[in-house]
Amino acid sequence: MPSQSVVVGIDIGGTFTDFVIVENGEIRIHKVMTTPADPSVGLLAGVTNLDIPLDAEIVHGSTIATNALLERRGARTALITTRGFADVIEIGRQDRPDLYVLVPHKPLPLIPPELRFEANERVDANGVPIISLTPESLNHLIESVKTAEVESVAVSFLFSFLYPEHEKMIADALRDQIFVSVSSEILPEYREYERTSTTVINAYIAPVMDRYLWRVAAGLHNRRLRIMQSNGGVITAETARREAVRTVLSGPAGGAVGAFYVGQMAGLDHIISFDMGGTSTDVALFPGEIIRTRESNIGGLPLRVPVVDIHTVGAGGGSIARVDAGGALRVGPESAGADPGPACYGKGNLPTTSDANLVLGRLSPERFLGGNMALLPDRAQAALVALANQMRLNSPEGAAWGVIQIANATMERAIRAISVERGYDPRDFTLVSFGGAGPLHGCALAEMLGITRILIPRTPGVLSALGMVLADLVKDYSQSVLAQGLVLNPGVVDKIFASLTIRAYEEIASEGIKREDISIERALDMRYVGQSHEVTVNEPMNGDWYEAFHTAHERRFGHRHDDEPVEVVNARLKAIGRMTKPHFRPLAESGPDASHAVIGEGAVWFSAEEPTTTLYYDRDFLLAGNEIVGPAIIFQFDTTTVIGPGWNAIVDQWGNLVLEL
Repeated sequence: MPSQSVVVGIDIGGTFTDFVIVENGEIRIHKVMTTPADPSVGLLAGVTNLDIPLDAEIVHGSTIATNALLERRGARTALITTRGFADVIEIGRQDRPDLYVLVPHKPLPLIPPELRFEANERVDANGVPIISLTPESLNHLIESVKTAEVESVAVSFLFSFLYPEHEKMIADALRDQIFVSVSSEILPEYREYERTSTTVINAYIAPVMDRYLWRVAAGLHNRRLRIMQSNGGVITAETARREAVRTVLSGPAGGAVGAFYVGQMAGLDHIISFDMGGTSTDVALFPGEIIRTRESNIGGLPLRVPVVDIHTVGAGGGSIARVDAGGALRVGPESAGADPGPACYGKGNLPTTSDANLVLGRLSPERFLGGNMALLPDRAQAALVALANQMRLNSPEGAAWGVIQIANATMERAIRAISVERGYDPRDFTLVSFGGAGPLHGCALAEMLGITRILIPRTPGVLSALGMVLADLVKDYSQSVLAQGLVLNPGVVDKIFASLTIRAYEEIASEGIKREDISIERALDMRYVGQSHEVTVNEPMNGDWYEAFHTAHERRFGHRHDDEPVEVVNARLKAIGRMTKPHFRPLAESGPDASHAVIGEGAVWFSAEEPTTTLYYDRDFLLAGNEIVGPAIIFQFDTTTVIGPGWNAIVDQWGNLVLEL
């Protein structure tokens, strides 16, 4: 495993940019306001202020790719595809995500018709060329693309996962002049719509990511830079420039990795992660492992690269509260973001979830960000008074209470979507509550779900950045097989994975990882012959792939058919280069008495009727074994934790707060 003296995790969120510096088992944390116009400005300012050494390794996750895609601010991109298939990205599938919408609206494709070019080539379903791509046809395509003055090109030919030579010809002719994204490299799998969509997304956002990473790299002055992927692993900045599509959910993935890691340290592996930031809330369920999926949609567009299975809703500390045309209170998904931010930040005047928490006494104007940023209660009060008038309420506290309840209901539905709707009982899990705003809402949310245990990590407000420090180097590979009647003995399986395995070892080793620190995980997509969708089966310990498939199919769909023929669709390989993990120092042991950490008391609203006198604690003074009986408010630099009435908290040896109802 590569040794690392200083490792820095940096997560750019919608409101704050978070820093975690790990050195010799010690953790330093820092936050700066995100600079929306150019997020690299805030990042580099933080690096300068923290005096990070030049030999440090930076692991970075951001929403650059996500925002470029959602806001349609990507590169001017062309598509080159097989003659007759230029409209595949517009036709798509016949799915209707909103079944009862009378006039459904599909998202516009990223590439308009005038920038879609057809090549006079064709390959059959066995990978045999029917119409070869001639030099004359190739030259005509190249001239057409040059005339269009595009910044990026996506190339996706029919059955190119079986015969990639035609795509390679296009790439070789263009790559010295323009960015090219090739489907046989990005996603060599069948299903032309999803493959083309993923390739187009990569072409659309890669130039944006490339420019951003060059600015970051220049400001880091040759410090080593790795980028967080959506699958929970890291890749080099060079790979991220070429394959930006793998970074679309990098920030939330860091939080998921961090939550699972701290849960394991605390002896809890069945957890639900609840990451509430300034703009959104990300939730994920971990039934003893990190669950990944290859079927996600971003902005209505299919994305077929491995991502941590995370559900996101527009509820965060900056979510704007308003009364709609029907007189109902709404909270989010619109956010005040970093600029202007919540009203209490002093720039805006719209009421947000953070303003509601401040009015209800759950945030301290003097202790926010360790006292480095003063909140303005008068501004929050004025914003909530205006909202209360719209709601015909007599007090801003009543309006604030309503804002909190609406935000909590949105987040409760998100957790039910990843638990109850998938056959899991949330009461069997521990809620890991983190993010800048997560610990403010953890108790109320757990009570709504029947969850009786909550874990608040030692540094909850920057856990996504910490997760990036903890991540291994991971690369995913796939290849379509589409074969029936295989006898999946060890020799056949090894042959299926042979080329992927060689490539994986070579690419991971090129990152400086020793062979003994590389592990390979193999899986097959399998289905009964005649089915249109498959089940991913991880390599079974006993080598019986068919029994593993039948069992997985029964677990997912409730039935199995042992006598039916089975088809192998795709081979999947994950290569993991294990990185050195930081060793965290445990807290000093103490007894249950936590009175030494009490720093005052105040009136806090835990119901709509009246406030309750509540003790304030400074988390920096808490020791392992200390116990706190709710209600209580715990302040620390990166977040504020609300312990509701009926909850008790104990500090474990790693500094986590474990709350029990």
